[in-house]
Amino acid sequence: MNTTSFVDLRKIAAYLRSILESKKYVLLFAYNGTGKTRLSMEFKELGKQTGDRDTLYFNAFTEDLFIWDNDLEDDLSRELRLNTASRFFYGLENLEIETRIRSFLRRYTDFDFRFATKKIDEKTITYISFEREDLVDGHLKIVENIKISRGEENIFIWSFFLAIVQLAFDAESAEESYGWVKYIYIDDPVSSLDENFVILVACDLARLIQNNEASHKLIVSTHHSLFFNVFSNELKNLLGRQWQKELSQFFVSKNGEEVGYLLSAEHGDTPSLYHLSILSDLRSAVLNDRIRIYHFNILRSVLEKTAVFFGQNGFGDCINENKNKEVYARVLNLFSHGKGSIYTFREPDETHKELFKSILNTYLDMYEFNLPEISFDNA
Repeated sequence: MNTTSFVDLRKIAAYLRSILESKKYVLLFAYNGTGKTRLSMEFKELGKQTGDRDTLYFNAFTEDLFIWDNDLEDDLSRELRLNTASRFFYGLENLEIETRIRSFLRRYTDFDFRFATKKIDEKTITYISFEREDLVDGHLKIVENIKISRGEENIFIWSFFLAIVQLAFDAESAEESYGWVKYIYIDDPVSSLDENFVILVACDLARLIQNNEASHKLIVSTHHSLFFNVFSNELKNLLGRQWQKELSQFFVSKNGEEVGYLLSAEHGDTPSLYHLSILSDLRSAVLNDRIRIYHFNILRSVLEKTAVFFGQNGFGDCINENKNKEVYARVLNLFSHGKGSIYTFREPDETHKELFKSILNTYLDMYEFNLPEISFDNA
């Protein structure tokens, strides 16, 4: 496996920009806690260093531009307010924005929405209210000012973003509001969604890209293996035999040291072998006495996926040949759900290190993985 090491996320962001000088698309896979969101922001900040910004992005910060007012006093009017100071909303006045949003939203859900404005303390507030048709006293009625679920909210914001991307792709609209967009960076668009929605989102994104006749470059990062698989296949089908010339795929991970990251080239359409790379990293941490708290969470994640694959009751079944199975399970639970950050680089004490070694060795003895030896380049 060809792997390059980087001292920080900004170096990776700069490397991705250099790749996009010759490629049009980059697809990244990384587990939660690796730094995907921070990487997207480093990429954005690099664009601002050379002048005006050049990156339209979708990540956790995009979701924060939408803030609920749930009318705590009367519990009647629930509004999703927009932070219109952000450049993300510069095309909001476009008469087609609601139509564009609905064209995507109706593929996923049955609720509707409407834009409105009002003044609060001399400040104009732009907000969105939601409604849907529902049974009331045995009759179908439009129920207004509803509170949508977290998953529905994510779908709405995603549809909003796709409408913005569509505007950026449109030549006339781009000149008016989104002519500054050169790169589109999408981080984890499928949070809180079930697998049916994951597949739809991946397919819709690929379909939208098909209409990208301009020079926009795209980066997509995800922790979801199904999304990676579907989107990779859809994109490759779109690009045909030329996909290797236009698409680069990578696996991003922490390198197990105090600082630094690894970027591994991926040519397949699924991150199914990433668990081998992760296990190899964990084994290296044991052999070189570099075990950190976050390694416990990573090991638990691997065990959980193994349990699901084999139809077992829980991750403890992956180490059921050891008499200390229950102790091991409690330790993994403790370090995965503690009050502190589960991704901290803090070094555990010697007792917990020995427990970690025993858990990992028990697991590797049970399943006999043929772990790869990873070769590194420095960048």
